[in-house]
Amino acid sequence: MRHGRLFINAFWAAAVVGSLCGTAGLVKGGVAAKNGVRLPASGRELYGMSCAACHGADGRGAAASLVGFKVPLPDFSDCNFSTREAEADWVAVVKEGGPARGFSEIMPAFGDALSEAQIKKILAHIQTFFDCDEWPRGELNLPRALYTTKAFPEDELVFSSTIATEGLDKISNKLIYERRIGARDQIEVVVPFGWYRTQATGSDHIEWDNGIGDLALAAKRVLFCSMSSGSIVSAGGEVLLPTGDEDEGLGNGTTVFEPYVACGQLFPADFFVQFQGWFKFPCDDDHVQDEAFWKMATGRSFALGRYGSSWSPMVEILGAKNLDRGDDAEWDIVPQIQIALNRRQHVRLGLGVRMPLNHTDERNPVYAVYLLWDTFDGGFFEGW
Repeated sequence: MRHGRLFINAFWAAAVVGSLCGTAGLVKGGVAAKNGVRLPASGRELYGMSCAACHGADGRGAAASLVGFKVPLPDFSDCNFSTREAEADWVAVVKEGGPARGFSEIMPAFGDALSEAQIKKILAHIQTFFDCDEWPRGELNLPRALYTTKAFPEDELVFSSTIATEGLDKISNKLIYERRIGARDQIEVVVPFGWYRTQATGSDHIEWDNGIGDLALAAKRVLFCSMSSGSIVSAGGEVLLPTGDEDEGLGNGTTVFEPYVACGQLFPADFFVQFQGWFKFPCDDDHVQDEAFWKMATGRSFALGRYGSSWSPMVEILGAKNLDRGDDAEWDIVPQIQIALNRRQHVRLGLGVRMPLNHTDERNPVYAVYLLWDTFDGGFFEGW
């Protein structure tokens, strides 16, 4: 939602904006909307009347000397900028103004001047400023699940934690840094750490200890994306380095390779499904055995109010099978919800509980939580 902070001054101060931008077009647009005069039918003409004076006829933004303010204007021809957000987010900022998403008041609210259909025509015209077929559209950036890796490449910093309360308590954490590279690639660094309670053999004394887990380096690439089908498919892999203490259960004791495929699918009414299938291949089978995993998350996103905070209730189904033994697969279910915490919606909270569906005498529920910060959309404390 970075685009919100970059638009023009208050719409209903039309005369002021007209003088700042050196045009009367926007003033006429406002008068036309308020007096019932018929506005242009095409997105190109609507853009020319309402937006071009500040954003430029080619979408690259007018000079500060012409618009009269120093806030940098966006370059709509920049694919890295223009494809990040879903159309609904652009509509929300144009219709409700910058403050609706925690951006500057320099971006006005056009809701009383233009209908949603007209705003969508303008957005369709803006898309003619760029050729970004290689870039996945923001609609395909589905909500992050607690366990299933999504296919969309991101710029995020995530703190995740799982809490086991049965037996000796254990809190396992991960600090995850994701960096998007170009249109379709992402690299990732995962630093695991945690706290756990220990009890010496033959002693009643219990104390807390801490340690670092196996550092992970990962990468993924989008192989296919299509707005017409609402689909995205990525392939990736992760390498776990033996930096953790195996004796304390914080590491594998050997290097582990984990290739995977991830995909996402949109459905009508904002329903979605995500899937990830992956394998675990250790360098030393004496420490870790080969395993296969499959994860699926399904849910629906909705807003509180017309353009309010986004909520995404989901359910994940998780499966895992040891390939070196004839054991049955383990199955878990994870009801959860993701909530946007601020107006800009780039800081989000995920909460859920992982419950075993089989082998329940050996496995217990685990609580899971994450705090997500989309770094591309601004600072952590911006947009509240």
